Amino acid sequence: MAQGVGIVVEISGLKLAESLLAKILAFDETELLTAIGAMGESQTRRRISDEKTAPDGAAWPPNREGTSILLRTGGNLLGSVAYIVGSGEVQWGASWEFAHIHQDGAKISAKNAKALFFRIGGQKVAAKSVTIPARPFVGLSDDNRKEIEELVTDVFGRLVQ
Repeated sequence: MAQGVGIVVEISGLKLAESLLAKILAFDETELLTAIGAMGESQTRRRISDEKTAPDGAAWPPNREGTSILLRTGGNLLGSVAYIVGSGEVQWGASWEFAHIHQDGAKISAKNAKALFFRIGGQKVAAKSVTIPARPFVGLSDDNRKEIEELVTDVFGRLVQ
C-alpha cells in the first residue's frame, strides 16, 4: 500500500472576494472619467478666473495694463476650457487658438512691418517684439490632485460596499 502526504486548505470569505472582484471587473469607468473631466475643467476655470496662479502655486506675472490676467479678451480662453472622455481616459484643456501662448509664453516679432502696434491703457505702443510670459493654467496643483483622489476613493468605496 502506498503512503502519501495530503494538504487540505480551507479558505473562508472567498465568496466575498469573488463578489468584490466581479464588481471591479464590471466597473464602467465612463461615469468616473466624466466626473474627473468636469472637476478638471472646473479647477482650470477657477485658476483662470479667481486664483491667478500656475498649478505649482506660482503667481502669474501681472500684465502691463493692470487688468484681470487672461480675461482681457472677453472669454476666449475661459470659454474654450473643456474636457473630453475617450476610451479609458479623460483630457481637459483649452481649445482657443492662442491658449498655448498663455500656457507656455511666447515672443512675438513683427514680420511684415517695422513694428508691432497695439494699445496699453489707451496709449498707442510700437515695439519690434513683445515677450508674453508663461501663465500656466492647465495642470494639477496638489489640492487639485487631492480633490480628484478623494472622488476616485469615494467612487470605489461605494463600489465595494
